[in-house]
Amino acid sequence: MSEARSAPEPVNNAPEPVNEAPARFSNEQAPRNWPTTMMFALTTLAAVVGVPWYGLAHGFHASSWVWFGVLLVANGMAITCGYHRLFAHSTYDAHPLLRLAYVLFGAMALQNSVLKWSADHRVHHRYIDDPDRDPYCAKRGFWFSHIGWMLRNYPSGNSDMSTVRDLQRDPVVAWQHRHYLAIALAMNIGLPLVIGWITGDIAGMLMLAGVLRLVLSHHFTFFINSLAHMWGGQPYTDENTARDNFVLAFFTHGEGYHNFHHMFAHDYRNGVRAWQWDPSKWFIRAMNGVGLARNLKRVPWFRIQRALLDAQFRRAERQRARHTGRAQIEQLRKRVAEEYDAFCKAVTTWTDLREQLAQAKRAVAERWEHSTIQMRLRELEYELRFQHRRMRLLQAQLD
Repeated sequence: MSEARSAPEPVNNAPEPVNEAPARFSNEQAPRNWPTTMMFALTTLAAVVGVPWYGLAHGFHASSWVWFGVLLVANGMAITCGYHRLFAHSTYDAHPLLRLAYVLFGAMALQNSVLKWSADHRVHHRYIDDPDRDPYCAKRGFWFSHIGWMLRNYPSGNSDMSTVRDLQRDPVVAWQHRHYLAIALAMNIGLPLVIGWITGDIAGMLMLAGVLRLVLSHHFTFFINSLAHMWGGQPYTDENTARDNFVLAFFTHGEGYHNFHHMFAHDYRNGVRAWQWDPSKWFIRAMNGVGLARNLKRVPWFRIQRALLDAQFRRAERQRARHTGRAQIEQLRKRVAEEYDAFCKAVTTWTDLREQLAQAKRAVAERWEHSTIQMRLRELEYELRFQHRRMRLLQAQLD
């Protein structure tokens, strides 16, 4: 199946929560979530103390390190490709076998069921940066957004299951939710035990492929909630705290391009550029190639360029306001205004051409008319690419 070349506007159609408005954010401590606190404390202690001690005292088989790496990647990809891009955002459709693999290895990552995870994430997108309703709001600090939001029962952390009614109808997701604890125990303890028995290193496998893998998998994912809202650039929008960061993308299978994601949440890609590190995108594309994924949603290139230019214009205006004393500022202001006027005209023309193209398809118009419109659209996108480069040069002069 080929990739779908457009995606719907990133509008969340889920109904508003039926609960009363949550309590206003305050500095008062919420009740401790003891099961989660103990789980994080014990696994971290085992990873920091137990794993080095066992390695020095007994050593690890090479097979234990190999399986540690394999399962760490499997957990990460199950969260990024499955929990996040498939279930939470529906950026593509997946075969039941692939969905099953996602829910199994996602449970192994021990980040709750697909339903709970997706409900929290959809609310995060709807109320991003709202300290009262965003479950892991970065404006409440690094610790809170990274792990603190799970250690206490904050009102903002109450999952609104009305946002995942579509997923409740998915038999694979419903099965995982019903049997989550059993699946999580089987994948986190049973699977390493079986692999360790086969390879002859049961204890070492439990330490590396069990404990260390789990702790690293947790914190790599948590970095997206914390650091990806604090560290990096904002090329697409500065209306929220989400950032693009290559370093985070490397450790999170492409999720570090978070500014793009919050602007275009219904695109199956996060690293939209060919050179950007996004193994999740490549995996989904590979699954599409073998028939296990289809209907891959992509935001039109013009809309991406439009967001880049719009963000550049806003930054240029702010910088111009800060440098009113510079002699050449009036000339630069005029050039920015001219570029913005050309940008607005290009957007209007693009919108009109897309509508004409849609009408031509509906009317089964002559082939030459259809081709002419497509050619003009390509020319317009080519012109916009050059305008993006001109704005980067103007930006450098304003800095």
